[in-house]
Amino acid sequence: MHTEISSTAPQEKKLVDPFLRTISYLRLSLTDRCNLKCLYCVTEEEAAGELSKLTHEELLSYEEILRIVHVAVIMGIGKVRLTGGEPLVRRGILDFITRLGQIPGLHDIRLTTNGVFLPEMAAQLFAAGVGKVNISLDSLRPERFAHITGVDAFAQVWSGIETALAQGFDPVKLNMVVMRGINDDELEDFARLSQSLPLQVRFIEFMPMGNSSRWHKDTYMSTDAILERIGKLDTLFPLSHKRHDGPAKVFRLGDGALGTLGFISPISHHFCDHCNRLRLTSAGTLRSCLLHDQETDLRTILRSGQDDEALYRAILATIENKPKGHQLNEGQQRQGGGCHGRMSRIGG
Repeated sequence: MHTEISSTAPQEKKLVDPFLRTISYLRLSLTDRCNLKCLYCVTEEEAAGELSKLTHEELLSYEEILRIVHVAVIMGIGKVRLTGGEPLVRRGILDFITRLGQIPGLHDIRLTTNGVFLPEMAAQLFAAGVGKVNISLDSLRPERFAHITGVDAFAQVWSGIETALAQGFDPVKLNMVVMRGINDDELEDFARLSQSLPLQVRFIEFMPMGNSSRWHKDTYMSTDAILERIGKLDTLFPLSHKRHDGPAKVFRLGDGALGTLGFISPISHHFCDHCNRLRLTSAGTLRSCLLHDQETDLRTILRSGQDDEALYRAILATIENKPKGHQLNEGQQRQGGGCHGRMSRIGG
């Protein structure tokens, strides 16, 4: 049931939470399914097949997602990111993106992907309206890539990166989750990529996620430790923050580098004070913080015949209850952190 949102909607299309943060960014988890089984994302139960995936009925339909986005854009959301699981495994995604781009006021559609399907889909995604792409890549060594992801697909992903650059996505970012003792010996190799290719290579601290997270304090490596290592290669020149940088602190490695380096520190130097995002899970719940379990059930509103005004009120209530910050820190010993959801449903 669709109705016009009443005059209670914000007149200046600007959403502000109780801590004066402007909320303008919505992340959409389109599916909890993925063609990889990355160590830091898949819990032990999921890897063993002990946790079921969402059924077709439990998953939000594209029509339902479009309705939520339409309301959110009226309220002030200007950009969305498509995540998963792996968003490109969901059928009909190209038509969905095309329809997404037709929503008045939505000016920025981004994609986070593992890159496996980019060689054959990059051109269609670009034509449909995706302008920026993040590609998850945690090793440049094919055998280690297979160990981390559970699939021998490094060649396809690297081809996807090359295809994305050639297609004209801007920027193309590589997301490396740094895990001490697993892939931290490749920090320098990843950093050098930014000198030879027009990529933003981003180093992300490993976060504890879920009831059975494989996170451990001995595997965690802080951004400060990562910076110390990479700083030995060449001079790190700090760059002014750009709108598409998100929470990353960005540097250029030496003179003449074609790309940049980004450092994301959710634990050691959290960026909660500047958080501008909401997350719609593939199960139809809305989260105001990745690392807090509080969720608002939008799926029930959609399927119980309620109008768009009800969606507006639910989204607004989520923003009004957005926490000031999460409780993770470097000294944390217990697993699971403040989030006990499944990363595959929440979306990264």
